[in-house]
Amino acid sequence: GVVPKRRSSSRSIKRKKFDDELVESSLAKSSSRAKGPPVIEPIRCSGSEPSFNEKKKVSKSSTTLILPLTMMISPPSIAKRVKKSKQPLQITKDLGRWKPSDDLLLINAVLQMTDLTSVHLGVKFSCRFTLREIQERWYALLYDPVISKLAWQAMRQLHPEAIAAIQSKALFSQAEEVLLAKILSSSQPKLEVFQELLSKHPSVFYPSRTPKSLLVHWQLLKQYYLLEDQSAPPVSVILISVSVSLPRESRDEVLEHELMISDREQYRMNSPDFDNQTLAALRGRMVRYLMRSREITLGRATKDKQIDVDLSLEGPAWKISRKQGIVKLKNNGDFFIANEGRRPIYIDGRPVLSGYKWKLNNNSVVEIAGLRFVFLINQELISLIKAEAAKMNQQ
Repeated sequence: GVVPKRRSSSRSIKRKKFDDELVESSLAKSSSRAKGPPVIEPIRCSGSEPSFNEKKKVSKSSTTLILPLTMMISPPSIAKRVKKSKQPLQITKDLGRWKPSDDLLLINAVLQMTDLTSVHLGVKFSCRFTLREIQERWYALLYDPVISKLAWQAMRQLHPEAIAAIQSKALFSQAEEVLLAKILSSSQPKLEVFQELLSKHPSVFYPSRTPKSLLVHWQLLKQYYLLEDQSAPPVSVILISVSVSLPRESRDEVLEHELMISDREQYRMNSPDFDNQTLAALRGRMVRYLMRSREITLGRATKDKQIDVDLSLEGPAWKISRKQGIVKLKNNGDFFIANEGRRPIYIDGRPVLSGYKWKLNNNSVVEIAGLRFVFLINQELISLIKAEAAKMNQQ
């Protein structure tokens, strides 16, 4: 017999749609309707009203069209809320990096120098801020009412001793250095001279200046040949002119190597004429110390304690310990320096920490708290000492 055909309905099974499906379907319908050509349905009954099913379809389509509009309008409002919430986060981030002490340092330095580039180069903050960060912070303190109010409140809570320590680190202005440069380099000024200078020019000097701070800064000016009666050494002028005249774009390695060798031969420090009793010498910019015993002490001399090599004669030595180190000559003719101070000693750029020692060669550069010296060895006398030591070992 004939197998009866299976009856199947073309209608889709109705089930409850979720919200995301409802939005996606409505978007698909609206996009398809917008992209495609307008569809004209055939009118079955011209004079009759639409049936109940047609009304139901229209009502469903109208409800589905309303939902995507509300969903599309809501995301921009969320984005606006996120943008608004980012502003206080930026303020708190800046406040976390910039401490009240940094703000006070910045304000004092700008009032002294009136130049943010000089402030960036000369002031040591708690963090390594870039020039742009310093500019943004200064403008925020001037023009942002929220940041400036919070910064002033934090600065008012600083301890008076902390404020005094910050004010003592204020940079020297150009007018202050002009007055200090008038003191002759050949003189040995005492604290009374700087006290008189402070009393004569109270409007020029910063209120926290003391005679001792002026003396230390005057010694720095003297060390770098910045006083009025001083002239820069010709060697440094020639070296600067050579380095400036060389173009940076066209580098010639062979030429640079030849120039380096010629500079070393022309400008190297000639060994002084040693006598028979001088083993070595420690030469600085201002003073030359002679080593005439096998062991000498380096440091800063005081009223209570005398030392062989007083480094304060060379320049500012307030960072140098009273007994900074010991230079010793061994029986084999080698010189060693032992660090016994708090700060490191740099030998040819290598740090020697406290409790350690390092070998000193001829023309070694010794740097202690910013003061640089060249260690020169009496080669003739040391060769005799080595020969005698070799004879003693053979016996």
